Amino acid sequence: MRKAGPVVIANQAILHINLPDVESRVITPRLLSLSLATCLWLAAPTHAQDPWLLEARSIPFDDTSPGQLIAYQPLPKASRNWQICVLYPHLKDAYWLSVNYGMVTESRRLGVSFDLYEAGGYPNLTRQIDQLRTCGSDDFDAVILGAVSYEGLTPTVIEVAAKKPVIAAVNDIDDTGITAKASVPWYEMGAAAGRVIATAHPKGSPPVRVAWFPGPEGAGWVTFVEAGFMAAMADSSAQIVATRHGDTGLEEQVLLVEDVLDQVPDLDYLIGSGPMAEAAVPILRARGLTGQVQVVSTYLSHAVYRGILRDRILAAPTDFAVRQGELSIEMTVRALEGQLTTPHAGPVIQTVTPDTIAAIGTTGSLAPASFTPVFSFRP
Repeated sequence: MRKAGPVVIANQAILHINLPDVESRVITPRLLSLSLATCLWLAAPTHAQDPWLLEARSIPFDDTSPGQLIAYQPLPKASRNWQICVLYPHLKDAYWLSVNYGMVTESRRLGVSFDLYEAGGYPNLTRQIDQLRTCGSDDFDAVILGAVSYEGLTPTVIEVAAKKPVIAAVNDIDDTGITAKASVPWYEMGAAAGRVIATAHPKGSPPVRVAWFPGPEGAGWVTFVEAGFMAAMADSSAQIVATRHGDTGLEEQVLLVEDVLDQVPDLDYLIGSGPMAEAAVPILRARGLTGQVQVVSTYLSHAVYRGILRDRILAAPTDFAVRQGELSIEMTVRALEGQLTTPHAGPVIQTVTPDTIAAIGTTGSLAPASFTPVFSFRP
């Protein structure tokens, strides 16, 4: 385990500060605040925008490479009103709404424009390929791609990347043709959820029964979430007695949760995507199972946050979706202006529980409740 790591001040000198094990992602809000405060003091930034505390991969596009905490200094303004084409898998749940909010706020701050196209769900690879080809037109200077598939878009990415930068956002994707990536290791998101169970039920303790809802089969992020979750669960006494894949629309997840509860007796945990956790709360209440069957989400959404606040959901890691949206826009502008110094970075994952929720809060993770999707933005 690495017990000390470098804090890199973007575009400035490398500074070394003793940190606890960064690779474990078990970083307290107090440590994050102290680390950021130290970075701010040492960096003495000249821009109005404060640095962002991020984790960069030591080998770009390799999520298995060691992470380095960096104080990332965003650009103060774009040199011109760049036209950006943005692609999402869908806008069915509030997670991507939060990414959208981050993109709007950063586009406004930098003074750039975007048009957004969403594929309508992870099964719609052909639709997103067509949308990516549209992004390749002369109407756009660059592309931000939230991919529905890890490898299915690669030939089209190569085609478009020959003409303009393609920046991957949030979801993992084959790095062929990609200029930069704003994301966190989804393996660690799954592992964070699994560690909640391993901590409560270590190996050798009485067994517990788990139903697992990883998400849509074949989606790039699901493969890594599942791998991380299974690795962490190996240190627990949990038995996975049911697995259900499905698109992350709420209606689909309601059907999957109902099916598992009908078919599998004596469950202790439902663990899976944000929409699954959201669907599970009222279903468990209606069946009189609240408190008897616990819920853990693999990522944070508005409904999951409320569930944790009300002790209806046990825990969820946050990858700070708003900040990822901001970072993807900022990286895109840097790529267009020849100032890209950090090609792969993302926020530091934290696990939200009833004990940590007040300290972590919603900033950087969730869009305001009043926010509605923005498909076309002009500053």
